Amino acid sequence: MIEIGRGSVNKMSARLDATRVEYAFRLGDAQIPVNPLIGKTVRLEYLGAIHCSHCGRRTKTSFSQGYCYPCMQKLAQCDVCIMSPEKCHHEHGTCRDPSWGEQFCMTDHVVYLANSSGVKVGITRATQLPTRWLDQGASQALPIVRVATRQQSGFVEDLFRSQVADRTNWRALLKGDAPSVDLTAIRQQLFESCAEGLSALQARFGLQAIQLLNDVAPIEIKYPVEAYPTKIVSFNLDKDPIAEGTLLGIKGQYLIFDTGVINIRKYTAYQLAVHQ
Repeated sequence: MIEIGRGSVNKMSARLDATRVEYAFRLGDAQIPVNPLIGKTVRLEYLGAIHCSHCGRRTKTSFSQGYCYPCMQKLAQCDVCIMSPEKCHHEHGTCRDPSWGEQFCMTDHVVYLANSSGVKVGITRATQLPTRWLDQGASQALPIVRVATRQQSGFVEDLFRSQVADRTNWRALLKGDAPSVDLTAIRQQLFESCAEGLSALQARFGLQAIQLLNDVAPIEIKYPVEAYPTKIVSFNLDKDPIAEGTLLGIKGQYLIFDTGVINIRKYTAYQLAVHQ
């Protein structure tokens, strides 16, 4: 086989071309298109080293998808409020990096519905659409609320997840596209059932900060998958440094081989070589 790239891996870049997703490996500064590899034998080889994606130091274990332990403990992007935005403590002056918080958290966010393994509610920065949906393998997606800060998106998501799930079943995701649903109708149901809570948030933060998106249409997304596996088997590069097989498709951040599946994002900061 021929080596076509090596370096520190990041999550695959994903671009929506009309309704179909185009992927590329990111190895260091290089990008290698992945869609053309579908139908061919591909080998991923873990080269035995992990370098923190922030400071570059070598680490035995990758924390928070790509960081060494010291960076995980001190960086704002690894704080508890990233997973639980409603716990944001920027206003109390205790943010790990206030300037980072201003850039990434004190900016417009979107609360959305997505259908990947079923309908779920999620949040992301407004600038991350549609990338967030592509990373999650959503076949349908719909923005439903636009807010002024990440913390506010957490409060809105908290309201909605009493009615809708907030997680994706990755095994179901890799067995095929979820049945199509009417996201517009689900949006309306959420607005009605959570009307009191939404009004309270608008009274607290202002109508301009919490904007209900009533007129946005859902989008449909198709992934480059020739066949889905009948049984889900995952590669684990920490136990076996080789993942190899015929590439059947790509969905979310997963490569689907005839021999198993692998979540590329899980191995952020690992040194990998890709062979064809």
